Amino acid sequence: MADPTTPPAAPAARTEFDAVVVGGGLSGLVAAAELVDAGRRVVIVDQEPEASLGGQAWWSFGGLFLVDSPEQRRLGVRDSLELARQDWLGTAAFDRDEDEWGRRWAEAYLEFAAGEKRSWLREKGLKFFPVVGWAERGAGMAVGHGNSVPRFHITWGTGPGVLEPFIARVRAGEAAGLVSLRFRHRVDELVVEDGGVVGVRGARLAPDDVERGVGSNRDVVGDFELRAPAVVVASGGIGGDHDLVRAAWPERLGTPPAEMLSGVPAHVDGRMLGIAAASGARLVNGDRMWHYTEGITNWDPVWARHGIRILPGPSSMWFDATGARLPAPLFPGFDTLGTLEHLSHTGHGHSWFVLTQRIIEKEFALSGSEQNPDLTNKDLRLLADRLGSGAPGPVEAFKQHGVDFVVADTLPELLDGMRRLSPGDVLDTDNVEREVVARDREVEHEFSKDLQLTAVRGARNYRGDKLIRVAPPHRLLDPKAGPLIAVKLHILTRKSLGGIQTDLDSRALGADGAPVPGLYAVGEAAGFGGGGVHGYRALEGTFLGGCLFTGRAAGRAIAAR
Repeated sequence: MADPTTPPAAPAARTEFDAVVVGGGLSGLVAAAELVDAGRRVVIVDQEPEASLGGQAWWSFGGLFLVDSPEQRRLGVRDSLELARQDWLGTAAFDRDEDEWGRRWAEAYLEFAAGEKRSWLREKGLKFFPVVGWAERGAGMAVGHGNSVPRFHITWGTGPGVLEPFIARVRAGEAAGLVSLRFRHRVDELVVEDGGVVGVRGARLAPDDVERGVGSNRDVVGDFELRAPAVVVASGGIGGDHDLVRAAWPERLGTPPAEMLSGVPAHVDGRMLGIAAASGARLVNGDRMWHYTEGITNWDPVWARHGIRILPGPSSMWFDATGARLPAPLFPGFDTLGTLEHLSHTGHGHSWFVLTQRIIEKEFALSGSEQNPDLTNKDLRLLADRLGSGAPGPVEAFKQHGVDFVVADTLPELLDGMRRLSPGDVLDTDNVEREVVARDREVEHEFSKDLQLTAVRGARNYRGDKLIRVAPPHRLLDPKAGPLIAVKLHILTRKSLGGIQTDLDSRALGADGAPVPGLYAVGEAAGFGGGGVHGYRALEGTFLGGCLFTGRAAGRAIAAR
């Protein structure tokens, strides 16, 4: 007979579920939330500690791509599904057999962005900043790359605000016994039986109390196996592993830089892509990627090689490492990948902005929730400060403490500072001076052959840009606009545009084009849909949206099984 004084043994942790979600980022949380809504039992496994729940999305600016929204219409922006489709297809430039599913996802996502996306998010409590941003303004042709109109809707609350309703739903599911959150669980293998995926196996990692985004230990303290008729890969891309980025770097983008900054934490390591491929999933478009050219070294880093992206307005002069001005239309904020390709072919991994205090106050924003405390914390007082005179506090902090900033009262002093930050004496400061002086002559009248000045004046025709985003054209050497500022820019790794090929239910497809039974993929791991919904380039505001849309599709498809 059992001793009544002995406490009862803890019940064994459940090992069988309706679905296993690998990764606790936005796409995985959305899939899990949909399953909770359907009353299904789901387990989320993540190799990181609980502090990192939400993944990369937590660090984001929270921009979402919407088409013909009330926010656009209030600012006089006329958008349409047809115009958005023209922009998307011109940007993606689909040209491969394996693009078929990416194209289908693109059509479905455009319908979503022009239809129920906004109301679906509003029902969950999301609200948007009233001024719509104009990201990726394009390569200069109507049928080519770029957004014809502003579509970048900033979430009130930035990345954490996007995550909030889905984390809340998952936590409610946890309280109701429908969700199990297993942190420090690293998946090393998919369990395959009779040709189908029926679970996951892996290692339990030692507890770690590091803060969000900080690298955690990889000490193995045990193993685990979890079973379910559906496994969702929601593990992200490869941006945290620079060796993988360089291995996938295509010839068309030139030589990968010897040194890059990381726009994502180290745990964005691409491990699950190889694991999924070993279990029959087809990986496509691994050579398509999205990295930024406006990276600056974080003076207060969270992870190794932590970089922050400048979200620039169009006025800063842009020079490569040698001091040659970038050609039209490679202006700040116009063509991310075109600029990356151009700079990579120079043989140098850095470039330069040259601007004024007047420009930095109006045009510089920094990507990331932590760099935008007013929007992230929904702080109206701080927001008023942003809209007033002076640069935002985080921008001024980088100007004062960042190793990539040079501030000077005169152009000779500025050029001397740039030389000190230029390795190997490659910078032709005489040419920089020549270009700045020539550009200033063009400002003195409204008729100009300088296409960047024409673009700046065109941008100010948009009410939102004129209000808070684009400075009036002025001479860089006007002392009243000073001081002068130079910013050394680095390549910043960010997103994988390829991944696991999926159908419109987010089912992973095999080499034969048929679904791999039991296996799903969402978010960046799936190339944001179909193994490459963006094709070669993206329109911005579409990464979080791709996580939302693919996660929703997977959750609903599994719930309907």
